[in-house]
Amino acid sequence: MILGKYSFGIGDRFGHQGKAQLAAIKRAQEQGPEITPVWNKSNREHTIIGTKPADVRREADAAVAACGWKGFYWVDADHIGLTNVDAFLDASDFFTLDVADFIGRPAPEADVKAFVKKHKDLLGSHQIEGIDEPIAIDEPRLRSIAAKYLVAVQQAGNTFRHVEARKGVGRFVTEVSMDETDTPQTPVDMLVILAALADEGIPAQTIAPKFSGRFNKGVDYVGNVSQFAREFEQDLAIIRFAVERFGLPANLKLSVHSGSDKFSIYRPIHRALHKFDAGVHVKTAGTTWLEELIGLALAGGDGLAIAKGIYAQALNRLDELCGPYATVIDIDKTKLPDPDQVRRWDGEQFAATLRHDRRCRQYNPSFRQLLHVGYKVAAEMGPRFTEALDKYEAIIAENVTANFYERHIRPLFLGQ
Repeated sequence: MILGKYSFGIGDRFGHQGKAQLAAIKRAQEQGPEITPVWNKSNREHTIIGTKPADVRREADAAVAACGWKGFYWVDADHIGLTNVDAFLDASDFFTLDVADFIGRPAPEADVKAFVKKHKDLLGSHQIEGIDEPIAIDEPRLRSIAAKYLVAVQQAGNTFRHVEARKGVGRFVTEVSMDETDTPQTPVDMLVILAALADEGIPAQTIAPKFSGRFNKGVDYVGNVSQFAREFEQDLAIIRFAVERFGLPANLKLSVHSGSDKFSIYRPIHRALHKFDAGVHVKTAGTTWLEELIGLALAGGDGLAIAKGIYAQALNRLDELCGPYATVIDIDKTKLPDPDQVRRWDGEQFAATLRHDRRCRQYNPSFRQLLHVGYKVAAEMGPRFTEALDKYEAIIAENVTANFYERHIRPLFLGQ
């Protein structure tokens, strides 16, 4: 069960756009790069929408059959831990072990001492190919990093072994996620974390660190792009070094979470991958649901009415909807249009305000972020919303495919 060099997490809140998503990947592969689709959906999204992991498996299998897809594909149990993994065991073959909540929990002194003793070869100065300055680690620093991350890594090990006991050895892909925390991991942190993952016997094929800057939902990267590019390259260098040093899987690669719509860092990522001959996994989610809204708006009639109604309800329930995503959104309430104003819009204006096109003067990031987290409103509409997705499938699919191919896949994987 080996994940390909380039993989793309195609989250799909309502499970209707598998064919449209796959069409974008097929179009890209006609030009060269082999991209593996990974359908991902978190426990939180399932809870809000009322779906189950088996629904994601059905969507993926149906899309693959309908599109004649001949390559590998995966279904990701996204952001799971011991408390919720059991619900995903039958349907999933890719498990993202989220241990961010355990970062910073002090590790037992005996565990820290044993780790430092085992990895004394990490002490001193290391010249790692791809990093200009030597990596220097003294014992206090090694102890401090181990104390911060060992409990999280051990938790990942517990979850991994629980999954392996049910799925079997080598029968699934493992990702370790540490991105939903406050402080970015430094290259030295990454080196220590990877050593600890090897100690736990976790054959991680991807790892999702916390990068500097903000990865807000549905909008562009907020931060210093040059700094991100430097960190990304350093992490690639550390991974290459750690694979050789600790015997981790040869295809271990970085995973970028909340990766949808981070347009300003896509080309730096592409250049780094080319420089290091490295792979990457990029996860997207809400960008597809927003293209569904754009398609409904452009369809006019009852489609536009649904889109406008979702916005009005989302604005009225702003605090409730934004609460679970408070750390990954930045909404300027003063920039949110009044629902009475939105009711007078035609479909083109609604779509232009929502579509992530920074060249368009009507584009409104606050409007987009609110609707990104407002999918609960659509879920509560039940058949009225999902039947509209079926009714206007053609125009929605056109937007979904174009969004993935033109704005995501081309700059990320084709460098265009």
